[in-house]
Amino acid sequence: MSHAVAAPPDDWDNAGPWLRYVKQVLTIVEMDVRKLWKDPTELLMRGVQPALWLVIFGQSLGRIRGIPTGNVSYEAFLAPGVFAQSITFISIFYGISILWDRDMGLLQKIMCTPIPPSAMIIGKMLSASFRSISQVGIMILLSLLLNIPLDWNILSILGVLLTVILGGVFFAGMSMAIASLMKTRERMLGIGQLITMPLFFSSSAIYPIAIMPPWLQVVAKINPMSYLVDGLRNLLLHAAESHLLLDWGVLIVASLVMIGVNTLLFPRILNK
Repeated sequence: MSHAVAAPPDDWDNAGPWLRYVKQVLTIVEMDVRKLWKDPTELLMRGVQPALWLVIFGQSLGRIRGIPTGNVSYEAFLAPGVFAQSITFISIFYGISILWDRDMGLLQKIMCTPIPPSAMIIGKMLSASFRSISQVGIMILLSLLLNIPLDWNILSILGVLLTVILGGVFFAGMSMAIASLMKTRERMLGIGQLITMPLFFSSSAIYPIAIMPPWLQVVAKINPMSYLVDGLRNLLLHAAESHLLLDWGVLIVASLVMIGVNTLLFPRILNK
């Protein structure tokens, strides 16, 4: 008489609640990474605009020498700003993919699983960070091809990865919160286009805060993108006055706020 052999228990099933929560977050990340792996053209398309900024705008203004950048070239000063622009542009439109998942019925299926909403929110925000890391990788290769003098030691690279993750998490969280309020892809696309350029031009991405008019300096100092740019610039250029801990602290606090906001707003996204 044959006896059925029971499948060995999954180690995660016997793990504590925190480890199960981590598994649930990573499950959401894996789902989105699989989609990106199957169709990487989105990253290539979104890399065109930052590349144009770095190649055309950076080299053109670098010849004018009208923007004070200290003892670094304007191309080197601009490169971290373009990296931040790439991160922001990828993440700020991430809410559209959430709405697409809802319209396809995938979001409703996920909500029927034991995965709590907060785990799904964090997983989606981290997924945007993965896309941002991939995009910044393209920008790094372009910087090397253009021979832009940036510091690429191992500590700088690790710091850049952490900063990219924090920036991607925050701006993806902002995008998801907007998507919960807008509820349609068309509205989300319009809002995304409306806020991306003001975020970029009111930050320190393309010129130092010191040369801005006083009112714009105030806006730049409350603009989260300025802290993303400053963090990348501190790591890649080793500025004399480093504010890296402040930059990371602002991005961490802002990301935690976005997680809380999305936990409250996320049920709204299910209602068209």
